[in-house]
Amino acid sequence: MNIPADAPPRPSPGNGIARLLGSFAHGDPEEVLALDGLLQGLGRSAFGMFLFVSVLPGFVPIPGFAGVVSGPLVVLIGLQLMLGLRKPWVPGFIARRGPKRGTMARFCDRIAPWTARLERLVRPRLQALTGNRLANVVTGLLLIGLGLLLALPLPMTNFVFAGTLLLFALALMERDGALLLALWAVAGTGLLATGLLSEELARLVHGWLT
Repeated sequence: MNIPADAPPRPSPGNGIARLLGSFAHGDPEEVLALDGLLQGLGRSAFGMFLFVSVLPGFVPIPGFAGVVSGPLVVLIGLQLMLGLRKPWVPGFIARRGPKRGTMARFCDRIAPWTARLERLVRPRLQALTGNRLANVVTGLLLIGLGLLLALPLPMTNFVFAGTLLLFALALMERDGALLLALWAVAGTGLLATGLLSEELARLVHGWLT
């Protein structure tokens, strides 16, 4: 069954990542947490929750699975941020779907040691960067780039891209502009390096073929 529209409100953004994610553990493990229900009442931080749910397949060690599922969703989120949408638009066939509560609980348990550390570092600050139109364009552009790379069948890269996107999700959920700034630098450098490496690799392959 899907999560009901009148489900109890979850902790608001800024009240702690661990507390927010821990709320998924209470209830029927087989209950489907529909995406539209998860995003209700989160305001602008809904983009962070949308991104968080979207990158979950990136941690599944099945070749190609993350690219097919997570890549297009991340690109969709990036485009919406660039267009300046105030809250995420989710297509109906996606909004009615979502992970099972048990799956979310297991994933949150898995990353609990990391979120416990991050909770001491990630907090609302420089919040103008998480709602500013120009800042959203930068974030959206980087998400599009990371989403496209995640969609490509590049070996041994799923966890790297998914991990970076997970940090973007936490920064948007907690409205942490300082973390967002750091991620801009990391993601921008990574995308540039990947582009240069790809160009060099293409040149080497071309030289070898000719």
